[in-house]
Amino acid sequence: MNTAPVIPPAVPNQPLAAANSAIGKYRWTICALVFFATTVNYLDRAVISLLKPYLETEFKWNAGDYADIEIAFKVAYSLGMLGAGRIIDKLGTKMGYALSTFLWSLAAIGHAFVTSTIGFSVARAFLGVTEAGNFPAAIKTTAEWFPQKERALATGIFNSGSNVGAIIAPLTVPLIAESIGWKWAFIITGALGFVWLALWFIYYEVPNRHAKLTKAEFEYIHSDVDDQAAASITTEPKVSWFKLLTFRQTWAFVLGKFLTDPIWWFYLFWLPDFLNKQYGLKGTDVALPVAAVYVLSSIGSVGGGWIPLNFIRNGMPAFRARKTSMLLIALCVFPIVFAQQLGQINMWLAVLVIGIAAAAHQAWSANIFTTVSDMFPKRAVASVTGIGGMAGGLGGILLSALVQKRMFVYYESIGQLETAYFIMFLICGGAYLLAWVLMHFLAPRMKQISLDDTATTA
Repeated sequence: MNTAPVIPPAVPNQPLAAANSAIGKYRWTICALVFFATTVNYLDRAVISLLKPYLETEFKWNAGDYADIEIAFKVAYSLGMLGAGRIIDKLGTKMGYALSTFLWSLAAIGHAFVTSTIGFSVARAFLGVTEAGNFPAAIKTTAEWFPQKERALATGIFNSGSNVGAIIAPLTVPLIAESIGWKWAFIITGALGFVWLALWFIYYEVPNRHAKLTKAEFEYIHSDVDDQAAASITTEPKVSWFKLLTFRQTWAFVLGKFLTDPIWWFYLFWLPDFLNKQYGLKGTDVALPVAAVYVLSSIGSVGGGWIPLNFIRNGMPAFRARKTSMLLIALCVFPIVFAQQLGQINMWLAVLVIGIAAAAHQAWSANIFTTVSDMFPKRAVASVTGIGGMAGGLGGILLSALVQKRMFVYYESIGQLETAYFIMFLICGGAYLLAWVLMHFLAPRMKQISLDDTATTA
């Protein structure tokens, strides 16, 4: 429903110190809710990688079968991302986020009732298309609740939920599977989404309609120039995909996601398998090294939001701070090329360098997502995020279909699977630097686009 914003009334005679202390109370609560949702989102999608040994035994899978199931998820996720952004822009963050979480929780639980390999592909596809709503909703929520200078930090915090979900998964899923069976691992983790739904409806509302939001915090949230011109995002007309695709800024984000998202998919779906094939770790043995990688990732996610904030506080323009941070982060990924050589000395050295690369990816994500709200008005943020998310999913599909499936099956058949992993680590090491160069070429300078004209200058 399009309604005029309800500006919270001023608090009479409120002392300045009290007003300042009120700033942040509600927006960081919202950030915590988005963090929780992202944690559940990644927990649900990570479960299958940890149950792979059990499912391989029961359903007689090979590397190709698992890749097909992974591709089904990515295809659905990619298509879902494109539609999810539009749906969330239309329904708004409150109802759009809730609908997505409700459906993906049902999909996660549904895995427990699957009885065939084809059934797993269908279940993963349903999970993919419904989980696609998380990031468009999360980025839009962040744009609504945080001024530009804080968005990378807020994004880094909620995005660290993807790592927390991936940490919780190896510490719990194998234990559940060993204790009461693999089906219960899907049921228990999927049910957490319904806990989040209850909290979301209790605590969430957009700033314009939040009954308890102070005037001080409302004005701080809307302190950016574009917000001062238009405090409400709900009364502005929607923007077509075709118009968004005419802007070079859209393509900068699209290519950045296309090249780097597949690397995270690789970590998420193949890390337990790498540890199993390279070092013989099985079942609960993988819990500690996998958790260690994602602990480092959580640090990287929050740190990735802090780096540009620190640059901005020291006088650097926001967009330049973002791009400088992303270049430094891209350089931090490259050492993953030497993961196997370091692993020959000690497995934990390989885990460390993979963890640093995963941390760098999350730091990259905290910043690349924020470039959308830097470059686009809030009414287009979820749609652009969805387009970029679809591109990231397509990149993951191509990597799985053209590289992982054929390459992994071939090298596994000749007993040289370590060569396939080495090639993948080479791809990981170079993807972010290539993405940064292309993004810089397409959007060398900061200028928020106007959706009311055809300007494309960055």
